[in-house]
Amino acid sequence: MTKYAALLRGIGPSNPNMRNEKLRGVFEDIGFQNVQTVISSGNVLFESQSSNVNELEAIIEKTLPEQLGFTSTTIICSKEELEALVSKKPFKGLKDTPESKLNVTFLKDKPNTEIEFPYYAENNGYIVLGVYDRVICSVVDLTRTKTPDLMRWLEKEFGKEITTRTWKTVNRILKRLNEP
Repeated sequence: MTKYAALLRGIGPSNPNMRNEKLRGVFEDIGFQNVQTVISSGNVLFESQSSNVNELEAIIEKTLPEQLGFTSTTIICSKEELEALVSKKPFKGLKDTPESKLNVTFLKDKPNTEIEFPYYAENNGYIVLGVYDRVICSVVDLTRTKTPDLMRWLEKEFGKEITTRTWKTVNRILKRLNEP
């Protein structure tokens, strides 16, 4: 069995159909094992015998509108992928503070980009540190801009099949995936 994190885009816990208990129920109905959620923003952990991530994503994306009435881009990362990312220390020397947020944007597919990294936004409000396989790491200076400015740029450059988590949330997810 492989441990995975399904990262769902656009989950708002104020929508009753997007609450953790309903999301866990859908994943259990699909047949996944040891289903759990991490905070209320669309992070569903599960185990599966399948190693076909594209197929798993397609099953989840098909099932969510059928059972809960909403669509959501689903990006699946294995425990090993998240461990590899964390081991690269993409934010080495940087801190997550009330003024500065460390963000990790997950992409459905590996990007084909000619952008030179680090990329500094024109308004100096955010820095995109680099691309690591299907992940983009960035820092937002909240004293100069807001996270939606970064999100608009990311969608323009990489499309809408993305979802973003804070570095703190990524580490929480990995910690839970490493629990027995």
